[in-house]
Amino acid sequence: MFWRLRPVMRLCLEKVFPHWFLYSRAFSGAEAVNALRPFYFAVHPDFFGQHPREREVNENSLQKLSVYLENLQKPGFKSLKPTQLTFYVRETDQNSSDGQEPFSTFGFRAVKFTLHTRDLLSTVLYILNSCRLSIEHIQSLNSSVHSQPPKEAKRMTDRPIKWDKSYYSFTGFKDPDEHLEQVLRMETTLTSWLDTNGKSAIEKLENSLPLRKELDRLKDELSCQLQLSDIRWQRSWGVAHRCSQLHSLGRLAQQNLETLKNAKGCTVIFTDRSGMSAVGHVMLGTMDVHHHWTKLFERLPSYVDLQRRLMLLEDQISYLLGGMQVVYIEELQPVLTLEEYYSLLDVFYKRLLKTRIPFHPRSLRGLQMSLNSDRYAPSLHELGHFNIPTLCDPAKLQWFILTKAQQARENLKRKDELKVIEKELIQASTKQFSLEKFYKEPSVSSIQMVDCCKRLLQQPLPYLRGMHLCISHFYSVMQDGDLCIPWNWKNGEAVK
Repeated sequence: MFWRLRPVMRLCLEKVFPHWFLYSRAFSGAEAVNALRPFYFAVHPDFFGQHPREREVNENSLQKLSVYLENLQKPGFKSLKPTQLTFYVRETDQNSSDGQEPFSTFGFRAVKFTLHTRDLLSTVLYILNSCRLSIEHIQSLNSSVHSQPPKEAKRMTDRPIKWDKSYYSFTGFKDPDEHLEQVLRMETTLTSWLDTNGKSAIEKLENSLPLRKELDRLKDELSCQLQLSDIRWQRSWGVAHRCSQLHSLGRLAQQNLETLKNAKGCTVIFTDRSGMSAVGHVMLGTMDVHHHWTKLFERLPSYVDLQRRLMLLEDQISYLLGGMQVVYIEELQPVLTLEEYYSLLDVFYKRLLKTRIPFHPRSLRGLQMSLNSDRYAPSLHELGHFNIPTLCDPAKLQWFILTKAQQARENLKRKDELKVIEKELIQASTKQFSLEKFYKEPSVSSIQMVDCCKRLLQQPLPYLRGMHLCISHFYSVMQDGDLCIPWNWKNGEAVK
């Protein structure tokens, strides 16, 4: 009697996916990447240079998505755990007409969804639909889609059928509507996630300890040998990767020690490209060869004059803006070279000279501003500094600063208070949970960190003893055992 149930299941699927989806062959990995091009174009971190928070969220989510897609392609996999992702989606030709979720003034919006799919094609469709992107190109990519459906499908009505709950109880089939609601409601809780991932994190951490010691040794030796202020990394590279970079710098020091001593007193940062940063740090591009690094170290003395002229330019801009301090905030602004930042300041200064905004001298002392190349209007950051576009209209800028000056002072005062509270809560959390290391990603604000720590301190979390805990925007166990949890973690019974 159950021979009729196969077309019934097909009808249920047609309510969720396009008609052609049911008769298409399996997607390959290459086809999935090709089909997701509109999505990658809308969320690629390179398009979020002026928005470091959003850029980092997208980078982290893309890494998690990549792992999910890889696991789907592994032979013999049974089922993947639901994976929650957050993306900031840029306005593009495909989604600009969608009025359901408005874009921010910066031209992007946040999209959150949970992946609980079992094959590449349904995963691709779910991602595109979640981001309000077109799926029309998918059918053309799937070359084996039948031009005519099977005879059995021809006899089927196009009217969707809503089956009674008793049907699913009797047959044992899953109610697709109920299953979908359950997946959407499903939220990872802190305790359940730690229960599931604590053991693997401990194993990874223990395996990484010898390399961590080697990393500390190399860092101390090079810092002492080259008399550096610090050695840092822009990205969350693994310990092995960092050791490799320090070994590379160490070999260069053996070959050209006197040249590398030009960096005396500087901070060296391993990042995506080589040069002198806007704040005077030596940036070493990890993809560059020793020759490029050597040339950079040779040029370091010549940057002294440019740094002096840049500081003078900042003082001149400050004078024209009533004594407001010009600041460059590494955690919140895109990575710029010294030359790029000087050019940005120079353009803004020349525009100010043409208009001469009538600010009373020193009337804005104690306030701060950061300059960026966005084409949007000025704004006041929650930390108290003004974000001012290079090509901002001077008249509008004057009015905006005057109307927001008092609020800016209050925000700056609150920022200083928050920093003190944040530091105290980090120390208290480290002590209470016996953490080996407790830190946050740059994209997590002090307000978010304070909220996170206060709630953590109310929880009994023995799993954290001796661990490295990072406050982020997502759950993850890093390759070296660091535990990443979102600042807005939830707790309680997980939906099963």
